[in-house]
Amino acid sequence: MTLSERQISGHQAEALAEHFLRRRGLRMVSRNYRCRAGEIDLVMLDPGEASAEQLVFVEVRFRPPGAMVSAVETVDQRKQHKLIQAARHFLMNHQGFQEHPCRFDVIGVESLDESPQWIVNAFEANS
Repeated sequence: MTLSERQISGHQAEALAEHFLRRRGLRMVSRNYRCRAGEIDLVMLDPGEASAEQLVFVEVRFRPPGAMVSAVETVDQRKQHKLIQAARHFLMNHQGFQEHPCRFDVIGVESLDESPQWIVNAFEANS
């Protein structure tokens, strides 16, 4: 199966985001978690400054330079809802993480040669 240019860029953006977050102390739990509700690009643990680790659901968005909107602006209400549903599915199937505080981060990549834009706690799951 041959990947499209868009798919290749997407994989490169995810690898860049993962490397970026690992350098900041986050640890990988799962890549490309898929379920019927959707996909979560990265699931990571953030040791943070509190006593409890946070489980972080990360959406990675790539937009080439000159795009009409920034990468992070593409995570609209519909996408947020899908990510929340996928996160709930992840937690139901990985009971060891159910007691962890959770958050949703967005990583925007607009150039594979520059640092990505990291939005910590970009949105919340309202029950």
